[in-house]
Amino acid sequence: MRTRAATHVGRPAELAALSAVLGEARRGRGTTAFLTGEPGIGKSRLLREVLGCAVDAEMVVLRGRGSVTGPPVPFRPLTEALMSVARTLDPELIRQLGPYQRVLGRLVPDWEDPGGQYGDASMVVLGEAVLRLTALVGRERGCVLALDDLHEADPETLAVVDYLAGNLSGQPVAVVAAVRTESPAAHLLAEEVCRRNDGVAFPLARLGRPEVHELVSTCLETEPALIPDPVSDRLFHDSAGNPLMVEELLHSMIATGELVHAQKAWRLTGTTVGSVPPTLVRLISTRADRLGAGGSRLLSVAALLGRRFQLTLVQQVLGLDDQHLLNDVQSAVDAQLLAPDEGIPGWYAFQHPLAVDALRSRLGPGELARTARQAAEAVEVVHPGLPGEWCQLTARLRERAGERTAAARMYLECGRRATVAGAPGSAVAVLERAREVLGGPQDLAQHHSLLTELLEALLQALADDGQLDRALAVAEELTGLAPGDRTRQIDRHIRLAWAAQVAGHWAQGDAQVTAARDCLPGAATEEQLASLDAVAAYLSVLSPAVDRMDRCVGLARSAARRAESAGLPLVVCQAWYILGFAARERDMAESDACFRRCLDCAVEHGLTAWRNYALVGLGGNAWLTGGDAGPLRRAHQELLRGGALTLAQNAAAVLGLDRVLAADFERAEEELDASLAGSRGLRLVGVTHYVLMARVVLAAHRGRRDQMLEALTEFTRNGGDESGEALLVHGLGRAVCALLEEDRATAELDMARVAAEQELSQSPFHLDGHHGLGLLLEVLAGRAGDERLHEVAAIDAAGMRWNRHFVALAEAVLAGRRGDSAGASEAMRRADLDSRPFAMARCLGLRLVAESAADEGWGRPREWLREAEEYFHRAEVWPVAGACRTILRRLGEPVRQRRSGTDRIPEALRRLGVTAREFEVLEMMPGKLSNKALAARLHISPRTVEKHVASLLQKTGLPDRGALFDQVADLLLRE
Repeated sequence: MRTRAATHVGRPAELAALSAVLGEARRGRGTTAFLTGEPGIGKSRLLREVLGCAVDAEMVVLRGRGSVTGPPVPFRPLTEALMSVARTLDPELIRQLGPYQRVLGRLVPDWEDPGGQYGDASMVVLGEAVLRLTALVGRERGCVLALDDLHEADPETLAVVDYLAGNLSGQPVAVVAAVRTESPAAHLLAEEVCRRNDGVAFPLARLGRPEVHELVSTCLETEPALIPDPVSDRLFHDSAGNPLMVEELLHSMIATGELVHAQKAWRLTGTTVGSVPPTLVRLISTRADRLGAGGSRLLSVAALLGRRFQLTLVQQVLGLDDQHLLNDVQSAVDAQLLAPDEGIPGWYAFQHPLAVDALRSRLGPGELARTARQAAEAVEVVHPGLPGEWCQLTARLRERAGERTAAARMYLECGRRATVAGAPGSAVAVLERAREVLGGPQDLAQHHSLLTELLEALLQALADDGQLDRALAVAEELTGLAPGDRTRQIDRHIRLAWAAQVAGHWAQGDAQVTAARDCLPGAATEEQLASLDAVAAYLSVLSPAVDRMDRCVGLARSAARRAESAGLPLVVCQAWYILGFAARERDMAESDACFRRCLDCAVEHGLTAWRNYALVGLGGNAWLTGGDAGPLRRAHQELLRGGALTLAQNAAAVLGLDRVLAADFERAEEELDASLAGSRGLRLVGVTHYVLMARVVLAAHRGRRDQMLEALTEFTRNGGDESGEALLVHGLGRAVCALLEEDRATAELDMARVAAEQELSQSPFHLDGHHGLGLLLEVLAGRAGDERLHEVAAIDAAGMRWNRHFVALAEAVLAGRRGDSAGASEAMRRADLDSRPFAMARCLGLRLVAESAADEGWGRPREWLREAEEYFHRAEVWPVAGACRTILRRLGEPVRQRRSGTDRIPEALRRLGVTAREFEVLEMMPGKLSNKALAARLHISPRTVEKHVASLLQKTGLPDRGALFDQVADLLLRE
């Protein structure tokens, strides 16, 4: 007889709340829900009920479980969840994943790149890929990602869940996970997610006496009134309200004849017949014994394999034929100890994890070791090479067999595989388990070589996982194992130095470089010397030294020379890339040559990541030198196709700034908004600083001080003032905004600040005005002459197209002052050519030099002022447009009377705050045009039209677009 409840009992409030979570997800307001509690409390059963509700609502359901066949396997729950949908997903939806499909190749084998490349290895990038896939499949009816036994999951899966929880707002996705409260990592994650309001926890309490009575009646399929109260009283007392314990105890009472069904009712045969097993362990053991020797032995072997197990392995250990095997399995299923695993033929699972411990404990030490050894040998036969989780399971079995050395070696192999697969957290966990298996210090002599290998692997995993402090401790331990082995010590210091560089910790990285150099005499190989110089070069860029870029160049050249001699292509690429980066200020042609050498080496040796870096470097140079963003845009598309999303975000940020400098402000705003969302989603702090800087510059170049100050506040709040982009904020942002307000004194103060900071340290950025706009302002103020001009022009950064335009203007002013009309004309001709990609900067430059030209009698100031006045009037930068008209009048030129954009707006609408651009949109609305049609008429983007329409609705108090259409005639006539 079945003693499992057919329906869920005692959780109506939780089920109602979880149903609401699903409803919110269907409406595009996703969140994360954690079902928490002790083993047997009903987490998995409630999860099944929730998924039933989701299926009834026609939501897409993705379900995965934590690994229960040994140590956690990287990404197992996510792989299981995504595999079902991946097999049936519409090819069009797959195409919409873009570069994220390649990233998901590490979870979905069918999407794996033939070359084994997954793009970015970051857990954040993988989390974003999972988010995009679930949002795509759930965009019509919503999606549920259900993760059962999350407490059994690996650190990488927990990291992805953490990312999902923080980014589900606005997505049609609900994540529902079952977590045991005694599991530290998973339960801490649940608490942290809920603390920051990114999710909600549903702690499941034990059942009360009435609920136990209801559960018993459900299990027995009997009306509650027909269940004797003493039965429920006893079950409640002995189970303490744990639903699983209730079911198991009830099964035992029936099996022993203590509770019988007679005359359509249930009754106790006596209050003292038999004895109630004190624990669930005792109950399961008793039930296993009833299956006979064959069934009991089968369950014990299966318990060693884990909660889920492959039946073929059990058969291999026991040597049973198919008929006897299936008979024993069916008996265990009938006894409610086993159940077929859902959706995986040939696999079975124990009904509850406590059954695994109970059955395993029945084996004596000798039998346990012997059976575990046989099971390990069976796995090795059935799964040659031990792919995936089989390696970890075999290591656990060797450990149970008492074969410590063999187990440690297998754990070591698991850790190395996890590190290569980009799962350093899992690698750390399994490698630390290997250390425990090897034993204490008394065993060092016996395992010295293996322990050294293991600690080397652990050091690598910790460094890759960003656990620098723990990595340092392991490095010290390794030094103690082989205090005289300086060659290995150097390798460890280099590895730690790279970890510090990636984490942005210059001081710690520099300390590792110093320690490595102390070991060099007589110990270092040429390969180590090259690697040491390379990492020191990259750390130099982070250092506070005034000459940090000069140091970087010297070290990188040494690294390149050594690496090329020793045949180290990776170090060669590292060296030539950083040389290209450093050469930008000195010589752009040299920078190009360095990036090309990096590219050639990367292509020759198949180093995809460094090929991507080189392409971005070359694209960036083309943009800086010639104002041509085409190569960088092509590199960006290549990065997206290749799944290199982190580097693609870097390129996207630069391309957003390009839109700003080109005065394509509407598209710049859209691209920078998207770039900011991407960089924050991927937690790219450096890229976020750059995008926030570009948003400051965007507002500044439109002459919108209030917006600029808001953007500047956000830049500061995110730590931007300590970044290299801080100088760009002042020279490319604030100074330009001041000039657009005709406040030259403030602009000069901002440029003076840039100059002072440049004296203190070498900057990796070159558009902060120090090599262009600042020079022009100095010349116009009479503080700089030809000597200063030649000094700045000699710096290669002054040859970057944005800077080159302002340098040419400064040259024209100086030539005009000394009466060299031909020289001034030639300089203005070059300024005209260089400024063509930069509409706003071009007209600002003309306004600045026109006044000097008019006063000193050279050039065509009237023509320049009219061009500038026309541009700034259309751009609604009234101070500059007004200044141009004032100077023209002073020169005796007739000036057309302008009506500002706001003059055309009816007074009633002006009082509501309607802007000139919003009024233009309103004027076209009688035609009931779509956003796309309005955008085409006004030469702006549909998204910008949408923003203007939304603003008009808010300001006029109208409910929707239809009402705006109906009222537009009245609005246009208001006075």
